[in-house]
Amino acid sequence: MMHLLLRKSFICLLLLFPFAIVAQQQKPNIVFFLIDDMGWQDCSLPFWDKTTPQNKIFHTPNMERLAKMGMKFTNGYANPVCTPSRVALMTGMDVPRHHITNWTNVKRDTPTDYPDSILVPPVWNHNGFSPITGINNTVVATPLPKLLQQAGYETIHVGKAHFAPYGTPASDPRALGFNISIAGTAAGHPGSFLAADNYRGNPTDTLWAVRGLEKHIKEGDFLTEALTHEALDVLKGNEASKKPFFLYFAHYAIHVPLSKDDRYYQKYIDKGLTDAEAKYAALVEGMDKSLGDLMDYLEKTGKMKNTYIVFMSDNGGLSLSPPRTPPAHLHNQPLRQGKGSIYEGGIRVPLIVAGPGVPSSTVQQQYVGTQDFFPTMLEWAGIKNPSLMQTVDGRTITPYLKNPATKDDTKILLWHYPNNWTNINLSGTSWASALRKGNYKLVYLHKTAKLELYDLSKDIGEAHDLSQSHPEKLKEMAMLMTAELKKRKAPMPTYKASRKPIPWPDEALIQRSKD
Repeated sequence: MMHLLLRKSFICLLLLFPFAIVAQQQKPNIVFFLIDDMGWQDCSLPFWDKTTPQNKIFHTPNMERLAKMGMKFTNGYANPVCTPSRVALMTGMDVPRHHITNWTNVKRDTPTDYPDSILVPPVWNHNGFSPITGINNTVVATPLPKLLQQAGYETIHVGKAHFAPYGTPASDPRALGFNISIAGTAAGHPGSFLAADNYRGNPTDTLWAVRGLEKHIKEGDFLTEALTHEALDVLKGNEASKKPFFLYFAHYAIHVPLSKDDRYYQKYIDKGLTDAEAKYAALVEGMDKSLGDLMDYLEKTGKMKNTYIVFMSDNGGLSLSPPRTPPAHLHNQPLRQGKGSIYEGGIRVPLIVAGPGVPSSTVQQQYVGTQDFFPTMLEWAGIKNPSLMQTVDGRTITPYLKNPATKDDTKILLWHYPNNWTNINLSGTSWASALRKGNYKLVYLHKTAKLELYDLSKDIGEAHDLSQSHPEKLKEMAMLMTAELKKRKAPMPTYKASRKPIPWPDEALIQRSKD
């Protein structure tokens, strides 16, 4: 009798096992396609309410194709520089909470702050992100890929990592839960995009060299193309496993150096662009081809219908001259300034989301930030109430994806950059905080303790400061920014002369009323 029961139980298990596989297959694949330094205007797909002359420079048909498949966000936000955004994505924490306020160096215990005559940066987490305790000046958190890995996903990292310096665990993406890591290190940019340079800045370069792509060096592939081949090869190799995949495809493009991609460069020269702008536009088009190759693979294999794709940049577009063609800080117009700034040109970025349940050819005006994709991707993967070491600031964007008319003007986005990115003496680049709630954005300039208020629905270029004409709104926003910064224990800079911390925004408001 017992033998018969065991036999029946075994048969039941065999019958149920295929359904377990089917259930696993039904989990959606997730692709996060992250571009480095791509501005809101650096594409032929307009993210404003009109096409601009800047849009007409570029050729990005596959971004246009993805937008037709899903939803274009006109108010997508990242941070002024790269590492803060990448860690926000992996942890769900915003910058004032994770305290990685600037980009991290390749060398451990070496902050990247440039000196300044007025301010001294605070102690910040210059050793980046860590999945384990015991590393000084790091933020410790449960990584997104680890959670997806535990949920049965094949987790794949391709391209730029830049989560932490060499000598710390997260300089290797596998420490964060990626099963496979290709070409990701502590480096924040490639030594070169060219195979002829071995993807190095010079023959002895080890810190900034892109590693593990030797076969593509032999084949002469431009770096963007080499990474695309690697990503597709990994996905093809994963087909037999039937496991859902999370592909974090973080391109080095379109960061400097502006290496010449011969596949596209000449067409832009023929259009009358300068050498620098032709190189830049060619980097953009090569990136767009990579997106198209990935989409072609997903469509050919029938995986597209069960795959979410997020296209995003890690900060606003580089607008310095050099390396861009003068005049500086005009390449992102109508947005103000560019990379390194808390004005819109430094933080507003191209964002497209497509996938199951996302209505095609739609536009969403709701503002969302990089940290919002941590809970969103967990939701897509069916991961509920995960055990986390960190407090998550991001909120799922699913309601906005279901209905483009959905809005939340109570949502808060907070930026904090108490560091000197470069030696550029330009107000709003470095040394600033910002908060957006509804249409209003408050800017707090650390060096001068000045508060500026803008209505982005009427003034996307932040040309008209409303701080004098809207005192009640200014007070509301200053009080809110102070409360949110304090709640996250945001590190604040100090004055070099007095060694005293700068005032909080509400304190600056009080001082303003006395003057």
